[in-house]
Amino acid sequence: MDARKNVAVAEAIDIVRAACLISESREVPLKKAHGRVLAETILATRDQPPFSASAMDGYAIRREGLDLESLTVIGESAAGRRFKGEVRVAEAVRIFTGAPVPDGCDVVVIQENVGRDGDTIRLLPDAKKGGDNIRPAGQDFGAGDVLLEAGLRLDAWRLSLVAASGRDHVHVARRPRIALLCTGDELVPPGDKPSSDQIFESASFALMALIQQWGGKAHALGVEGDSEKAIVKALKDADADIVVTVGGASVGDHDLVKPALSKLGLALDFQSLSLRPGKPTAFGRLDDGRRTLSLPGNPASAFVVAQLLMKPWIEASLGMPATSPFVKAKLTAPAPPAGPRETYLRARTSVSQSGQFEVTPFGQQDSSLVGVFARADALVRLPAGAQAMAAGDMVDILPLDRL
Repeated sequence: MDARKNVAVAEAIDIVRAACLISESREVPLKKAHGRVLAETILATRDQPPFSASAMDGYAIRREGLDLESLTVIGESAAGRRFKGEVRVAEAVRIFTGAPVPDGCDVVVIQENVGRDGDTIRLLPDAKKGGDNIRPAGQDFGAGDVLLEAGLRLDAWRLSLVAASGRDHVHVARRPRIALLCTGDELVPPGDKPSSDQIFESASFALMALIQQWGGKAHALGVEGDSEKAIVKALKDADADIVVTVGGASVGDHDLVKPALSKLGLALDFQSLSLRPGKPTAFGRLDDGRRTLSLPGNPASAFVVAQLLMKPWIEASLGMPATSPFVKAKLTAPAPPAGPRETYLRARTSVSQSGQFEVTPFGQQDSSLVGVFARADALVRLPAGAQAMAAGDMVDILPLDRL
């Protein structure tokens, strides 16, 4: 059970990512792939568009025809129904937006610059202005182009790009299965009747939602009291790639998660972090190969650690590349010194009239406060040992995944 203590956050992230699942994939219909992570590279099988297409409604002609007083309309080209035939200099084809440009034509004169009488059109003075109004074949992408790399999450726009390539199925990463157990005699589920010394359990609702949002498959194991036997029973057969516990991770008489996990063969990678809030966080492995992440019981601490560690583990298990989550912002209010541990302050961001990205830490930072987190949209990162900072100083912030 001996394991490293007070591990730096950056090192803990590296440890967690290195312990991710070996990525597995499965094929799913494109209509069910929203939010999933690609497990393959998507290549274009043909040019898009596969033909030169009109960008406007008008008339397709040869460029030399721009100097003629009139032209004869010999046919029509519509989307999905191209004109098949030869177009001579003195001829024109009525064409609509998205329709294939007839062979030999290299200009589309928009209909506003044309006067028509029966099958004869007369080009108005502005006909030579405005370009050729043609979208060349392959303007969006060409055959063989890499459209999307493996490891990208399929949002709405990427789904459209895959569909444009002609694919109706894609290979995506299997979502990691995460079992979540909250512990503590003081907790009762919402809807139950608490005693005078109990509170409603609330952390699991945020964590379950975040797991789903980050790409995991969440399974709630409910709430167990401070009973080693009950915790072992709840976790022993949990069908999961990683077991996440909330509460009972410190060293008090009622902190029974580590003793319970030890009965399941726990080997710890680390048992505490140099972090505020979130020091009593442990990460390890059970005899059967399941990973374990033990989060602090205070909701704010659990949410901070989830953002810092659980999200990278999920993303690594999905095959997503590591990226820095931090951006710069200007403080609008002073920030206290950090002390010996890396510190994260719940905060609210804004944009000044000059376009400067700004952040305001909340005055209340107690780790038991859920209401402060509900109003926050970012965490201000203060390095270990950082001195007090003044309004106007630049800081690193971690944007929260708010909907």
